[in-house]
Amino acid sequence: MVGEKIYKVVPDVEGVVLLKLRPQASSREWADPNWPGAAFARENMGDGYIKTFLGYEAAFAFGGVPRPITKEYRGSINTSDKLGPKKYPGYRYVDVIDAQDGQHYRYSGSVKVVGRKDTTAKGVQMALARDPNYDLNIYSWTLDRIPAPDPAPRYGVTFEDHVIPEERALGVASSTVRVIDLETGEVLGEMLRYAWSTPANSANPSPWLTAHRCPDHAVGTDAATRKFVDQVLIPRKEH
Repeated sequence: MVGEKIYKVVPDVEGVVLLKLRPQASSREWADPNWPGAAFARENMGDGYIKTFLGYEAAFAFGGVPRPITKEYRGSINTSDKLGPKKYPGYRYVDVIDAQDGQHYRYSGSVKVVGRKDTTAKGVQMALARDPNYDLNIYSWTLDRIPAPDPAPRYGVTFEDHVIPEERALGVASSTVRVIDLETGEVLGEMLRYAWSTPANSANPSPWLTAHRCPDHAVGTDAATRKFVDQVLIPRKEH
């Protein structure tokens, strides 16, 4: 049955293993009626998928005022250091098996200096005139990767994309996300999502991007997997 099923909730989880990453896709896949990843076409891919598990969740109403986050009305996942109250953190790290070398790596994230502002730019010169100590550094949140240390996280996240001919003939795609206890093999939660769209045409050349999805989020659909997983594996809060 379509929807989310949570069999067991685990609190205070620091990190998870991502057993698969959403592969990169573009217009060719978005128009392919048999593309396996169609049900999650708007999900972040590759490193972006990893970031969704590390970022904070924030939600804002009109005027930039923070609004409550509820199960029914989630927020956006973001790695910006400037977003509002960080009440809903992501995981502190995720372990990933590299598809190229088969090695396990641990990803986390931090804000780093990535460049310097142009001191010949008018706005920068005005800022320096007001404050000689004006910070010229450019900062950005970036991924950090190291060989995964032991022990590995106990809990894993995977997904299975379904290509069922009878469904695809009707323009329907489906996929299942599962949260697994890697020590016992127990499935702690699973989400079955369906997407429906018409065939590609000149007016809508990438139909899987505009498909109707269930379940879905009005905000932050690019992090749908994370926003299911964090209901099963509750991220540890900052102290």
